[in-house]
Amino acid sequence: MEVLQIDVGGKLAHFRKYYANNTAMSFSIPPRTTLMGMLASMLGRSRDSYYDELASERIRIGVRVMQPIKKTFHRLNLLKIVGKGDFDGSNGRIQTPFEIVSGLSISRDMVIYRLYVACHEMGDETFQSLKQAVLERQFQYALTFGTANFTASLLSATLITDVQLTDSDDWVHMHSAMPSEAVDELDFDRQRTEDTLQSIEEELLPGDFVANFDRELRRMDRVLFSTTASGIRVRLNKPHYRLIQAGEIQHILFME
Repeated sequence: MEVLQIDVGGKLAHFRKYYANNTAMSFSIPPRTTLMGMLASMLGRSRDSYYDELASERIRIGVRVMQPIKKTFHRLNLLKIVGKGDFDGSNGRIQTPFEIVSGLSISRDMVIYRLYVACHEMGDETFQSLKQAVLERQFQYALTFGTANFTASLLSATLITDVQLTDSDDWVHMHSAMPSEAVDELDFDRQRTEDTLQSIEEELLPGDFVANFDRELRRMDRVLFSTTASGIRVRLNKPHYRLIQAGEIQHILFME
């Protein structure tokens, strides 16, 4: 088994919670559907055409936060649209809350996510095309973190071939986001020092689309993750993957 490790970074991110209609709230990490879109942009796929090709039955995707992140609300001064003739600004403006994901210091830090991509047998052809595009940096479209104005860039890409499927009932330090149902026990030490303080979140994220070009959700993922790169110490009830590359060991699960 091969795992393609992709680090992407940018200054700001916004992954809108689709169920918040009056306030633009954001997920802390990109949902699997957003990651599908990022991979599709690397492959040059057109809008909404990749739902079946990158579905979880074919392509496996995991994600990890690589630098501490935070979320803050800002007010956007948008046009107040009541009718068709209001796009000239004659109806005034309205301030709309907008949640942004950033590093702890907006001026100094970046938002960096690490993507783990592998495939099932049915997705091997797509995975080989993606591997070539990423390792050769031959992208068709630019990367963004949720919205078009929050641009992102590829920081590094590595193909990991030393991948071990490990089944253990002992404590393991997990680095990636993981399905909540895979966790039996969580070790959360509140006595850590400030520089290593853990911050853990649980989210219900969109996982797959119905292949009807209409962005209709087919599956949701409830995931547990750390908002820092430190990871989480847990006991799992299912096997996980152990990645070894250049002396670095990572323990991950895919969002599926």
